[in-house]
Amino acid sequence: MSQDIVIEGVRPVRYIAIGPGSDQLIDGAIVDEVQACISVNGRELASYMCSPHDLAQLAHGFLFNEGLIDSLEDIHHTRLNDNHCVDIWLKRDFTPPERTIITAGCGGGITFADLSQRYEPLQTTFQVAPAELAELMRAMHGGALKYQAARGIHTAALADRDGILLQVEDIGRHNCLDRLRGQLLVDGRDSAGQILLSSGRISSEMINKARRFAVPVVCSRTSPTSLSVALAEAWGITIVAYLRQERMRVYTHPERISGLGLTMEQL
Repeated sequence: MSQDIVIEGVRPVRYIAIGPGSDQLIDGAIVDEVQACISVNGRELASYMCSPHDLAQLAHGFLFNEGLIDSLEDIHHTRLNDNHCVDIWLKRDFTPPERTIITAGCGGGITFADLSQRYEPLQTTFQVAPAELAELMRAMHGGALKYQAARGIHTAALADRDGILLQVEDIGRHNCLDRLRGQLLVDGRDSAGQILLSSGRISSEMINKARRFAVPVVCSRTSPTSLSVALAEAWGITIVAYLRQERMRVYTHPERISGLGLTMEQL
């Protein structure tokens, strides 16, 4: 990384690179990581590892994606403390969820979602071509500035068929979806009918957050899990995984991918 370029959340680091028959000092870059927390109405709700920027938006997005708020109008005020903790005061009384689930993967995420709940499946005639999805994934990868500088970080984006609409980065894949939602809340924008792209694994809690976005298609460079596939099938969400260059795997609701010669019933 050029020393003249400053990227928030990335800092310079010196390391020893060892290769076949050689070693050398390298001036490189590394991503920042902090422990942050959210308190609601004076009670700590969650503590998690994340990238250190825009923590209030991350907290607001987390509350929305977990179904604890429906808009910023539910919040009386927000205060960011020096210890990376976000104090949020709602306009109503708040009872913390009784059960906390520690999510799999990096970032030490948590969720309060009850995945046994039934939801109406998403109804839409939306379709997208495989080539369009491949181009969107390439565009997201190219726009991941922290990843390009230092690696070691996830990215996620919302897009339509013409291009990327909003993109974020964080050390946690779950945090990326919360950051997207937090920015949407600030902008007063909706995500219904858009495409959600992620660099990380599509797990059950990721699909549950995606459900709150009302997106018909969720794409990843890597794999889904058995539970995420089952939930996506029930909730009417198309999962496209291992999306790399022109290759991809469609696990649910292939009717949204135009030009396919197969249906799930034929498999």
